Amino acid sequence: MADTSALTRADVAAMIDHTLLAPEATPEQVAALVAEARELGVYAICVSPSMLPVRAPGVVVATVAGFPSGKHHSLVKGAEARLAVEQGAAEVDMVIDVGAAVAGDFNAVLADIITVREATAEGAVLKVIIESAALSDEAIVAACRAAEQAGADFVKTSTGFHPAGGAGAHAVRLMADTVGGRLGVKASGGIRTAAAAAELIAAGATRLGLSKSRAVLDGFPA
Repeated sequence: MADTSALTRADVAAMIDHTLLAPEATPEQVAALVAEARELGVYAICVSPSMLPVRAPGVVVATVAGFPSGKHHSLVKGAEARLAVEQGAAEVDMVIDVGAAVAGDFNAVLADIITVREATAEGAVLKVIIESAALSDEAIVAACRAAEQAGADFVKTSTGFHPAGGAGAHAVRLMADTVGGRLGVKASGGIRTAAAAAELIAAGATRLGLSKSRAVLDGFPA
């Protein structure tokens, strides 16, 4: 477990994807998100693909594919991811077919991720959302292994939209142990306090998906 006692506001800001994925989000709200992201000094913003392109000087632009259910055809996810990259997204967070993982069909999970990886090709970071709260420990490990085999850059806990819940320290620790530093680990979903963020970072998270970034950062020392 990592020591988080010395974490500063700037340390945590450098790990944050400042996120707005609400279906009712407007262009004005996205503009406000960008302004806040620049003010807070976070690493990236994450918005729905329909909001692209987004001008965000000094901030990485991320988006999602197959979101939030993961029940899109792999070719649709791939096309969505490819278009997003063409419209300026530097990172894509894709959702696996969670049902395939629950059923133990990890060949299907692998093929799904490979399709999106090939569609984004070079130049885009690929994060794979496994919806960890809906999976057994064994399925979490297998999904992470599939993501690594497919050439993903990160595994990610959650969409934040699943009724099973969002990020948990146990799942993050399991994911981090499975990928062993070869991939990043993004924790997302329901992280609203500095204490929750610190717990997830201690468990092995290297990136945080937050919609309440300011409130979380306010809990860390300058």
